Amino acid sequence: MIKRYGILNTTIAEGNPTFGIPFPGTFIIDHDGVVRSRHFEAAYQERDTIASVLVKVGARLDGQGTMVTAPHLTATTWITDHVAAPGTHFAVVLDVTPGPRIHVYAPGAAGYKPIALNIKAQSSLLVRGRQFPPAEDYFFEPLKEQVAVYQRPFRIVQDLELDPAPESAAALAQRTSMEISGTLDYQACDDKVCFNPQSVPLTWTIGLKPLDRERVTK
Repeated sequence: MIKRYGILNTTIAEGNPTFGIPFPGTFIIDHDGVVRSRHFEAAYQERDTIASVLVKVGARLDGQGTMVTAPHLTATTWITDHVAAPGTHFAVVLDVTPGPRIHVYAPGAAGYKPIALNIKAQSSLLVRGRQFPPAEDYFFEPLKEQVAVYQRPFRIVQDLELDPAPESAAALAQRTSMEISGTLDYQACDDKVCFNPQSVPLTWTIGLKPLDRERVTK
């Protein structure tokens, strides 16, 4: 069955006691039993939470967030999970709404400061991929140029992981929570003027728990 699903971990030698262990992953199945997406981790120590998978595939989960008011936009930011263990993948989410007649530049836009979510580095926290929606093609009349922008509400999803390395897990075992900090960086314009770039500080807190290493008793 593991081979039929294509999840046999071939990086483990056949003589190893753990040979045959599958790559851990999550299948998203619709009401008709059709697999719509699948998400896999690179090692058995890693696990995506269901909430973090759902926001990545576009499910409109709404967490209890913090409203941030910044120049020319508002954002509600929240974290997908209340608690995590070493190896857990979770996500921080930003629901961003540009002001009336305002656009912000999408990643890849040249000549401007594209919107970015930057997470401050710290030990035991691994910053993984981030997800932006498709951008809109906008014609900026004053300069006669086409640019990639967001001018309607959009969502940013940043994948994070608690480092599963043994030394990191040992350090996290002495703590009950972790504060994560970062900035939302962007440049906003209206249909006539481009404003100064902005950097908005953000924080989130996630609870910490150790790995469950107890065996089920017979």
